[in-house]
Amino acid sequence: MSISVIRAKGQVTIPQDVRDAAHLDVGDPVEIEIVADGILLRPKKLIDASQAWFWSREWQEGEREASSDIKAGRVLVSDSTGAFLDSLDD
Repeated sequence: MSISVIRAKGQVTIPQDVRDAAHLDVGDPVEIEIVADGILLRPKKLIDASQAWFWSREWQEGEREASSDIKAGRVLVSDSTGAFLDSLDD
């Protein structure tokens, strides 16, 4: 169990071990609810942590580049798995 102190403006620091376990980062939204046993903080990430890589700046740049290549016809289409594998040798 971790303990924290309420500071000015009602701020509470969530201990690092709890942030790590909940996969919380700076700026992440949390839902706060009064429940029978006390106060419940529930992470409300807009993007599932397991899918965050897809939304990284680098990955999105690659997605834009790939979309541009597809739109411009700069792609190779293979009729079969064998043809695709053969094209890798070229």
